[in-house]
Amino acid sequence: MKVLSTSFGLPRNEGDPSSDAFAVRAWDQTVIAVLCDGAGTGTPAREAAQRAVSTLIENYSARPRSWDPPRALTEFTRILNRSFYQESIARYERPEMVSTLAAAVIEGNRLYGVNLGDSRISLWRNDRLFTLSEDHVDDDQRNMLTRALGMTEETTPNVFHIDLEDGDVALLCSDGLSNHLEPEQIDNALRQRSSARSLVHSALLHAKTETMDDISAVVLDIQKTGQLRAMSERALTIPETLAKGQVIDGYELIRSFQGTDRVWLAEKEHQRVVIKFAPVEATSSEPHLNAFVREAWNATRVQTEHFVRSHEPAGQTLRYYVMEFVDAPSLCSVLRERLLSVDSALALGHFLAEASQTLLRLDLAHGDIKPENILCAGDYARLTFKLVDLGSAVELFSISSRAGTASYLAPERFHGAPISERTEIFAIGVTLYQALTRKLPYGEIERFQTPVFSPARGLTKLNPNVPPWLETVVRRAITISPERRYQHYSELLHDLRNPAKVQPFFEHATPLVERISPRFYKVGFFLLLIANLILLLKLISTH
Repeated sequence: MKVLSTSFGLPRNEGDPSSDAFAVRAWDQTVIAVLCDGAGTGTPAREAAQRAVSTLIENYSARPRSWDPPRALTEFTRILNRSFYQESIARYERPEMVSTLAAAVIEGNRLYGVNLGDSRISLWRNDRLFTLSEDHVDDDQRNMLTRALGMTEETTPNVFHIDLEDGDVALLCSDGLSNHLEPEQIDNALRQRSSARSLVHSALLHAKTETMDDISAVVLDIQKTGQLRAMSERALTIPETLAKGQVIDGYELIRSFQGTDRVWLAEKEHQRVVIKFAPVEATSSEPHLNAFVREAWNATRVQTEHFVRSHEPAGQTLRYYVMEFVDAPSLCSVLRERLLSVDSALALGHFLAEASQTLLRLDLAHGDIKPENILCAGDYARLTFKLVDLGSAVELFSISSRAGTASYLAPERFHGAPISERTEIFAIGVTLYQALTRKLPYGEIERFQTPVFSPARGLTKLNPNVPPWLETVVRRAITISPERRYQHYSELLHDLRNPAKVQPFFEHATPLVERISPRFYKVGFFLLLIANLILLLKLISTH
């Protein structure tokens, strides 16, 4: 396969940032091009366009093997749309992160596309220009979008495909180009194999002051198509029962984990691994199947030292994924025997914040941070950690997810608030509190309770080894008021790394006597002592 790509864009006003974003990536016999136009000139729209481009390309390049291109483009577009909408509501109380979307994927000899809004995808072939996408605009007011990323919580993207021929040319462009060039002009330019830069400058020449807009284009010159890759891999079945000694694709099942027969310790070629099988319900329930596919996808694309490494073996015959076996107890098991030292608790805090930042880069939140999902390796003096169970991982700002364990849920989650960095920080704080005291700051909470939260008892009263600055960090992480909590993982990490810069923090209900620094009492004591000595000396001199 031989595909030459060019891309270029110009902002509405020279020197200003553009609300358009675009990128192209190629690997093996796959090329993906994405172009987005933020709906407006504000920062949220520009951020939406940039994130949509990078996220869609990253997600597609790591798509679940069981999803064909149309399914992957549809699912990823819906995830992006819901994420932008819910984040807008959380941050701005109205849809602000809104963008058009035009994406084209070339695999072998076929082009797959998806679009929302009025950014177009066209194909030139044999002196004819075809528009493959749909314009989602109002019939009377053509500048009003009827569908776009982030405009509503749910949307239906336009998904299509077409077989390719050698010599075809695909064009992705924003409305800044399609509004200023006639189809005949675009047809003529593509006939001459014009670059994206040439097309954009041509549109700029035809633009008027009152119609000026950001202008962007991506041109894919398909000089030679590849052989269509075999997408019809053997369907993966889901076993109803599993038993010790059973051999699956070379893996021998040794024993089941976690009180379920869907997670097994297995061995292949003298190497032990953990295998997680899809639930039996996924055989007849598409939501269960989609949830497992997404879990496997999340697990296999998170490849850092903070997580257990996972993969889907080539040639597998059943629906499962494989994880490395880490022979280490959970933090929950460790805490049954002893508290963590202050140094180990600090290492745990750094680890959880960094692991959460890794997920953040994928627009994900773990959703169920707690001691049961943290493995502890090493000895008493030096512990290292692994975060497990990405089955609860969800997109940030998800409001439909019920992920999480009640005792670690931020108070606002009980009232329908979305999952965010600050709700995850609450779970990190509760975990640190428990690691240092073996107690939960707000006690055991049942899932269907609507608890009443009162300020937690101070850490130093339960563990005098905890330094005051660390108590302040944990107190701020688990504060009842979400506005006063750390808003971002980076803020939490900054304080963990810079004890001398930690600012005092108290709950609103904390008595004044506890808010005053001990240093105040010490200074006051010496000042009163000096005053009394002066008075005593005056009294003696008088007599």
